[in-house]
Amino acid sequence: MAQQDFCSWSFEAISREFKYAADFICQRVVNREEVVEQALCALLTGEHLLLQSRTGVGKSLLAEQIFTMFSGARVFRVQASKEQQPDTYFGALDIEELKRGRIVHNIEGSIVDCEFAFIDEIFDANDFTLRALLSVLNERQLMRGVQNVPAKLHTVIAATNYLRVSEITEAILDRFLYKAVILPDKEPYIQYKIAQQFLLHGGKPAPPPRQIPFALLKYVHHIVTGQDPERRIEIRPELVYFANLVIRYYEVLRNRALREHYRGATPPIDYYISPRTQAKSLTLLRAIALLHGRDEVTPEDVGKLYFIFATVGVPEEVELFRKAYSTILSSLQASNGFEQLRLLLAFQSLLEQLRQDRSLFFKPLSTLTNSPLRRTFLEWLRETFGGADHTVEQNKRILEHFLRDFVPTCEEVRELKQALERELFALLRSLQ
Repeated sequence: MAQQDFCSWSFEAISREFKYAADFICQRVVNREEVVEQALCALLTGEHLLLQSRTGVGKSLLAEQIFTMFSGARVFRVQASKEQQPDTYFGALDIEELKRGRIVHNIEGSIVDCEFAFIDEIFDANDFTLRALLSVLNERQLMRGVQNVPAKLHTVIAATNYLRVSEITEAILDRFLYKAVILPDKEPYIQYKIAQQFLLHGGKPAPPPRQIPFALLKYVHHIVTGQDPERRIEIRPELVYFANLVIRYYEVLRNRALREHYRGATPPIDYYISPRTQAKSLTLLRAIALLHGRDEVTPEDVGKLYFIFATVGVPEEVELFRKAYSTILSSLQASNGFEQLRLLLAFQSLLEQLRQDRSLFFKPLSTLTNSPLRRTFLEWLRETFGGADHTVEQNKRILEHFLRDFVPTCEEVRELKQALERELFALLRSLQ
C-alpha cells in the first residue's frame, strides 16, 4: 500500500492499529508495557532504541516481536563482536573497486538497504566499526571512502548487557534517543505467564494475525515530524513553553542529584540536555498524541517525555522527571498560568511581527493582533486608552503599558514577562 492510501484514515483509526500492535506484543512479551510504548514512539519518530539488561531477559525477543508487527520492511540482524569490520554492516567490499584504491561496499541486504535493524551486544563491536556506523545512524547516509549512499534505515533496536565508556561509545549513545533498562522478573505470577508464552512459542516471536504495513508507519512518521502539509498535530505555544519548563527543571534536578551523590563535590560530568534533543521532544509529543488518536497535544502528553530524557526502567530517573512535570504543572494550574502564558506568547508573536516589518508601527495595533491575544488586547486597549487611534509613539506606549499592567501569577510567568520586557526594550530602541 502506498502512503497516499492512508490519507482518508482518521487519527482514531491509525491509533487503533498501533494499539493493536502494542497489545499483541505485550501478550507475547510479558510485563513490558512501558518499554513497548516507548519502542512504538521510537518507531513513529524514526529514532533508535537501546535496550540494556542482564543476559536472558528477552531483549532479542522484544525487538524481533516489534519488527514482526510490520509488513513490507526488511530487518538487518547482526551479533556484534570485536573482530568484525564495517563490511559486516555495510556489505562486502567490491574487489575490483578496491584494486583501484576505492572503498565501495555492495550494500544489498546490508543495514543501509534495510528499513529495520537489530544489533545484539552493540558494545562488543570495536571502536573503528562503531565510528563507521555513526553517519548511518544519524544522517541515514553511508559515507565510506568515495561512497555516499542514502540509507533506507528507519529504526535500529540495539541490545547490550553492559555499557562501555569511550569517546566513540558516547557518540553512539547519543544516536539512541530512546534508552531502557530491562530488569529480570522475579515475581512468581509473572514467571508463570512468561513460562506459558515459552511453552506456546518456544522463545520465538509469534506471528500476528495481521501486520501494520510499513507504508503506514512511514505515513505516520511524516505526520509526527511535521512533514505532511495536509495533516497536522497541533502543539499550542503555551504547551511548548510548558514542556521546556519541565525539561529545564528536570535538568536541574538531575544535576542536583549528581551533586548529592558526590557529597557536594563537583561531579566528573554534568547532566546535559542538548538543544537538538530538546527540539526532538516536540516530535515525541506529536507521536504520543497520535497514539491516543488525537490531533492536538495535551498537558498530560508532556508527562511522557521521560521516554527520551530518562532511562525507562531506572526508577530514580523516571521519578525525577515525574517530579519536574508535576511541580511545574501544579504551579501553572493553580495560578491560571497556562492562560497567562498563552497571552504573553501571543504578545511575543505580535512583537515578532513588528520586528520583521517596522512599517506596522504606523498602523493601529488592534488591527495586527490575532487570536488568542486579540480579544484580551482590545478589551484592555478600550479600558486603558478609550479606543483612540494611534500614532507610532502611541503604539510604543501601548506596548510598554500592556506589559507593565500584566501581573504574573507565578514565577514561571514572571520569568517570561521579564524576557518579553527585554525584547520589547530592544525593539523600541532599534526604532530610535
